Amino acid sequence: MVTAVKTRIVKIGNSQGVRIPKILLDQVALGDDVELVLQEGQIVIRPAFPVRHGWDEAFRAMAEAGDDKILDGDELLLTEWDEEEWEW
Repeated sequence: MVTAVKTRIVKIGNSQGVRIPKILLDQVALGDDVELVLQEGQIVIRPAFPVRHGWDEAFRAMAEAGDDKILDGDELLLTEWDEEEWEW
């Protein structure tokens, strides 16, 4: 079931804002930090996750699936720059 509530855009200093009714906030877990995303002519409010959120789980799943191997292989492919320009 979709819950729709009409509200107004209000002036907040030099900006504008929307007060989100409690009936809507009770149905979602936004937290204190949110992201605003423009999507097909709409502004979507969604929870803001920390940078790299979920990476630990993704890497763990890759390791379990054996999908965390280095793709370059054992041989290092040298470029012309490596062979002629690089100095040790």
